[in-house]
Amino acid sequence: MEFRDNKAIYLQIADYVCERILLAKWKSEEKIPSVREMAVELEVNPNTVMRTYEMLQTKNIISNKRGIGFFVNEDAIANVKAYRKVQFMDDELPVVFRNIYLLNIGFDELQNRYDAFVKETFNT
Repeated sequence: MEFRDNKAIYLQIADYVCERILLAKWKSEEKIPSVREMAVELEVNPNTVMRTYEMLQTKNIISNKRGIGFFVNEDAIANVKAYRKVQFMDDELPVVFRNIYLLNIGFDELQNRYDAFVKETFNT
């Protein structure tokens, strides 16, 4: 995984975990990699992964079964979507809106591009 400088590493790892859940690579009630396994896989300090897992626990996305490991919560998909939606609306959308305004892009053009993207990406 290549980390970007503009966002804390533990948040980038949270995005990675959330994406795996949304893509159903990690399913509801399924065990996820341990802190050590994830740290080795991503080549980061285990404390960074632990910080990520603790944050995701507070969002009810994963849970810790003491002595067994971390698991995807039953309602993780809905919780991931809620968490990511707030993150997108607060952090990314203002930048998109600024660019739309500065470049004088119309909503019709955006709708056409969005429709084409969805068709190419998800209707294969």
